[in-house]
Amino acid sequence: MTSRRDFIKNAALASAGVAVGSNAFSAASYRKILGANDRVRVGIIGFSDRFRSSLAPSFSDHAKELNFEFMGVSDLWNRRRDEAEAFMKGKPYASAEFAKARNNEELLGRKDVDAVIISTADFQHALHCAEAVKSGRDVYVEKPFAETLEDAKVALKAVEASKQIVQVGSQRRSAPNYWAAYEYIKSGKFGDITTVEMTWNVNQPGRWRRKELVSQIRKEDTDWDRFLMNRPKVAWNPRFYLEFRLFYPYSSGIPGQWMAHQIDTVHWFSGLDAPRNVVANGGVYTWKDGRTNVDTFSAAFEYGPFDNKEKGFQVIYSSRFNNEAGGVKEYYYSNGGMINLDTNKITPEGGLKAKDAKGMGMEANLLTEMSLKAGDKIATDANTGGDPMTSLHMRNWMECIRSRKESNAPARVGFNHSVANIMATQALHTGKRVSWDPKKKDIVLS
Repeated sequence: MTSRRDFIKNAALASAGVAVGSNAFSAASYRKILGANDRVRVGIIGFSDRFRSSLAPSFSDHAKELNFEFMGVSDLWNRRRDEAEAFMKGKPYASAEFAKARNNEELLGRKDVDAVIISTADFQHALHCAEAVKSGRDVYVEKPFAETLEDAKVALKAVEASKQIVQVGSQRRSAPNYWAAYEYIKSGKFGDITTVEMTWNVNQPGRWRRKELVSQIRKEDTDWDRFLMNRPKVAWNPRFYLEFRLFYPYSSGIPGQWMAHQIDTVHWFSGLDAPRNVVANGGVYTWKDGRTNVDTFSAAFEYGPFDNKEKGFQVIYSSRFNNEAGGVKEYYYSNGGMINLDTNKITPEGGLKAKDAKGMGMEANLLTEMSLKAGDKIATDANTGGDPMTSLHMRNWMECIRSRKESNAPARVGFNHSVANIMATQALHTGKRVSWDPKKKDIVLS
């Protein structure tokens, strides 16, 4: 029989330099303790803007019905811990004895936490997820799942060696319109995907900036060394801490933050785990404020079966911070037409017309126009502010904790979108064509 001490020793994540607390217990013990009708106590790892604006409201939509509550928070910055305590005070979905932990070791060392929601800095997600599942907790982890292949492998291995329920924050996988598109493609009515075009455009010089907070945070009020985890040890930099999305290697920026959502639908709809290859370009063309991650980015991916190079399609992705024309778009094309996930319409637009087919002895190929299921209204106790997709995604995670069934976006989903993001980031940084070796599970520079 494995002793408690041996479990803690084995749970250590040596590669990341972090470990769970000495009071943690095994996944088997957790399942025995948590009964079908018991309250599920959820810890918050990272009291972030994303958590406050969307994750907490989405959780609150379903907490009463499914008997969940927040029991405490782990955040390295004392200000965030105090803000979390004030935010939760009097909330019906929060414990009256809401706990504040200085770090994850303290939080995961408690016996009154069954699951965690992780919304820390981009580069921390994978290792925080691995840490949590090794302690026997179920996990909702924000995307991107990982920003390096090494971290992605550590996290996936930890999750798959456990019995924990993990939901990656790819909320499109819980949205009715995306499910309708998936089922339509899988039915064969759409035909083979020939091209996918995706954009994500804003005109926001302040996107991911935190100027006021940068001027207020002090090194002594947080834990800089613990924040850096397995990234290079560098001098205190409040911008790296609070504006991490603008600086590599703490974030890839556009690929990890935005492309991760859209490229995941490509994997889902096509059944493919990774692109064959990618080329990318971009730069800081407008917002020259010291950032190192680009404000304008484009990438072209080739997807298709690795064992059949005769089949395939291209994904064209672009994003810019300096002009919002085009907004957020996702277009899937076949020879017979397109799926527009902005309008939730299937149309014959661009399909093969009779006049063009006739000369080649072919028949016209035009999709029948129809609408996708746009989405269900999410019932809430009040106007919580949770967006419908995230609310549905959060509910799916909560229900899966109860049923022990696999979630809509398990860890493998996060691993796969991370591979695509990391490949695109390497292509951008090196100027080279980047390929995926499915046998070695590794990235290759051409």
